[in-house]
Amino acid sequence: MSGAITCSASDLSALLGPNATAAADYICGQLGTVNNKFTDAAFAIDNTYLLFSAYLVFSMQLGFAMLCAGSVRAKNTMNIMLTNVLDAAAGGLFYYLFGYAFAFGGSSEGFIGRHNFALRDFPTLTADYSFFLYQWAFAIAAAGITSGSIAERTQFVAYLIYSSFLTGFVYPVVSHWFWSPDGWASPFRAAEDRLFSTGAIDFAGSGVVHMVGGIAGLWGALIEGPRIGRFEKKGGRAIALRGHSASLVVLGTFLLWFGWYGFNPGSFAKILVPYNSGSSYGQWSGIGRTAVTTTLAGCTAALTTLFGKRLLSGHWNVTDVCNGLLGGFAAITGGCSVVEPWAAIVCGFVAALVLIGCNKLAEILQYDDPLEAAQLHGGCGAWGLIFVGLFAKEKYLNEVYGATLGRPYGLLMGGGGKLLGAQLVQILVVVGWVSTTMGTLFFILKKLNLLRISSEDEMAGMDMTRHGGFAYIYHDNEEESHRAIQLQRVDA
Repeated sequence: MSGAITCSASDLSALLGPNATAAADYICGQLGTVNNKFTDAAFAIDNTYLLFSAYLVFSMQLGFAMLCAGSVRAKNTMNIMLTNVLDAAAGGLFYYLFGYAFAFGGSSEGFIGRHNFALRDFPTLTADYSFFLYQWAFAIAAAGITSGSIAERTQFVAYLIYSSFLTGFVYPVVSHWFWSPDGWASPFRAAEDRLFSTGAIDFAGSGVVHMVGGIAGLWGALIEGPRIGRFEKKGGRAIALRGHSASLVVLGTFLLWFGWYGFNPGSFAKILVPYNSGSSYGQWSGIGRTAVTTTLAGCTAALTTLFGKRLLSGHWNVTDVCNGLLGGFAAITGGCSVVEPWAAIVCGFVAALVLIGCNKLAEILQYDDPLEAAQLHGGCGAWGLIFVGLFAKEKYLNEVYGATLGRPYGLLMGGGGKLLGAQLVQILVVVGWVSTTMGTLFFILKKLNLLRISSEDEMAGMDMTRHGGFAYIYHDNEEESHRAIQLQRVDA
């Protein structure tokens, strides 16, 4: 906390007059105690804020679970719900053992962290347990994105393997590159060491979280192939395999919306940081602005998708609107803290068009993603990074990332093309890294016959064949009717 109280007993005694040394020492001692109390209170407030944000981000797992459950057919509900639970459980252990160390453990070469495995020598001077919890919630969000892409046809053991690998290694390395002060593309490095003098700006993870999860899901779904019946064998026409509950989709969407206020504003990590000493303007103002930009991007994307899909299909489709809303959130996540509210509207509008275009391309290429996760998180996440390079404001960059003379900012805001170049580099390296690691993993799982279930199990549904029964209790209507008729005859 800046603005600490200072006191010099020698200076004070000179003001108080002769023989006032003891009084000066006492007064300075009391002021020092007050100063320490203020410092402790500042740490407590910042840690409480970060913990609360972590709880909000973790609540997004419930949103993912509801969204996934509603987007698949009823016969696979238990399977997709269980994978969401295990994303959090397996991710918790592997992020504790390896992931946090790889992400924030400190490095000399900027590629991967090497300290704090299993939280050894933790807390540190720069991170406490609240920070670990917050970053774990982000890691399991990336794994949850991937599970939607490969839903309804993937062996359970494959979920366990990929989720552990993603949260324990693949995702942490990417977060080290862009979020750790030691990362080779981090904006927190010394000015002379930054990529293109700026570093890549990805405030809350359009690339680090959403692109990583989306690209991983893309490779999983490509290597597995589409679900049975998704495309006609002759002609390849797409056949909709609709999820069984629009109600769960809407519930999940609202839960994710709520959690996003921890995801984006919470990424400041601290709230009690004044930008101008003695004024009412500080990091709390930036947090409020970030919540506003997040809201506007999502709302704009939802409305754009609503009318866009109406023109294309002739229907007002609630599931499409929910996905459009989430696409807007995924896009604004990277630049939510460094753009004006009006720019967030532009971000949401384009994000909706990107999602609609990616979905149309997926149909043409016969790519099957039950939750549109690769298109939504991968496509809209990539647009979000480009958006930062176009619309980031110099003032906000200096407030959020530290004042730097001549820092590059958004191209369309007059800041030149260096930031946009750094953003394009981030897109390329994220696609390359995730494709190399997760693509290879899914290919190996396929060769070992550990990836896709049998066609018989897929047709019957994994709830019955793999999990011992359906998520819902069904009654045979004809049998029930027959019993009712028999009872009526007995009564007669």
